[in-house]
Formats: sequence, structure tokens, C-alpha cells
Amino acid sequence: MDTERLSGKKALITGGAQGMGAAIAKHWAAQGAAVCVADINEEGIAKVAQEIRDAGGQATHFKLDVTDEDQAIAAVAHVVKEFGEINLLLNNAGVNKPTIFPDTPKENYDFIMNVNAWGSFNVMKQVSKQMIAQGARKDYPYKIINVGSILSREAFLDVIPYSMAKHAVLGLIKGGAKALVQHNITVNGYGPGVVATELWKQLDKDLVDIGMFEKQGQSMDSLAENMILMKRYSYPEDVQGTASFLASPESDYMTGQLIMIDGGMVMQ
Repeated sequence: MDTERLSGKKALITGGAQGMGAAIAKHWAAQGAAVCVADINEEGIAKVAQEIRDAGGQATHFKLDVTDEDQAIAAVAHVVKEFGEINLLLNNAGVNKPTIFPDTPKENYDFIMNVNAWGSFNVMKQVSKQMIAQGARKDYPYKIINVGSILSREAFLDVIPYSMAKHAVLGLIKGGAKALVQHNITVNGYGPGVVATELWKQLDKDLVDIGMFEKQGQSMDSLAENMILMKRYSYPEDVQGTASFLASPESDYMTGQLIMIDGGMVMQ
């Protein structure tokens, strides 16, 4: 691993308490980035940040509800206070809760749209304001990475609000790229498929609860067998390399793009 690949990067990572967010925080720190791990789960982010420091990396943490504007502003201020500036954002926080349509309650829709769509918009707005205030860099662009999904380009019948929210993230990537290019800020993203994380464990249980599968574990195995060309689901380690590429100088000439990391589930 190139321990200097992300040297000089000062990153805010949302949804960093577990799963993909935690894995990427550690991966980026090992490549020289200073990272602020943010999440609503304060115990989780404190643990991740400490593990990074124990491994010789630079990390802080900040309790953040991505749907709260004041908290997003405070999170950005915390990064600037700790690291001097912010030049990299990973908008990773997300939630899902499958339901049967048309019986989806408004509370389910509001919860999923609020965290995934508005939360991404809210944090990106506050981070981009700070980046603009810092002044455009000539040596490298500031970078915003929004986490989409296979459902940014597809839709499944039991997670319609989530698909709507992740389609919104794709719109945020494209629109944000156009809005921020004048400030030398790039906006890209990646779309994971089926990833073995705590979120998917809960999703798997929820799918059993609504009668989509008979027992836990069937959903991931079924998707791997029937929809993933590579015939296996993924792990956070399968995603972190693309996240590092999008954070690194190798992607400086990219903006407005969503890269799929799904084992061949969705073809563009």
C-alpha cells in the first residue's frame, strides 16, 4: 500500500461508525489522509478513530446527524479546527427499511428520503461552502464523493423509497458537478451492490419479516446466485479501493460520474 497516496487530504467521512464507512476511514488514514469519522453512533466513531490513531494514523471523530443543518455546519467547523481545512468529503451515511408497496407508510418514506437524499445534500452543501470559502486550489481539486447504490440505476419492488433516494444521490452527483466545477471542486460517487455489512444484516432480517424470504441469509445468497455475475456478494474491502481512487490524484480529471461496484449486477 502507498502510505503517501492521500497525503495532505483532510477528510470528513459520514456514516463512519461501522461497515463501509469505517473500512474506508481506516484505508484512507493508512494512505496518509487525516480523517474525521462522523456518525450518529458516537461510541462507534470513537472506537474507529482510536483504532486509526493506534495504527499510527491521524483521526478525530464527531457525532453527526446528517439531517441536521446545524450539526453539519458544526462538523465542518470541527474538521477545519482539527486539520486546518477540509478538502475531501465522503458522503456515506445511509439507511434502508424494506416494505411492501403500496402499503409503505409515510414514516418509512420520510425516514429513508431524509437520511439518504436530504442528508447527503445537507452535508455536501455545508462542506462545499467551506471549500469555496477556502478558495479554489490550482494544484489539485477539492473532492466530494457521494455514495450511491445499484439502486441509483435500478429499482427493486421491496425498497422503492430507498431506490428513489439513491436516484436522488445520482442527481446530486451530476448537478453538484456542474454547480461546483467553477470552484475546482469535483463531485463523483460509487454504487455498491450487495455488501456484507451491519446494514445488510438488518436488511436481511427485515426482508424475512415482510415475507420476501423464509429465513435469514437467503436474500444475499439469492442475489449472489441469480443477479450478480460474479456469483458472490461483496465486502467493504471490495469497495475501499474505488473510494481511494476517487479520493486520489488519479481521478482529478473526473467529475459527475457514478462508478458501479456490484460484481456485474447493473450494466451501464
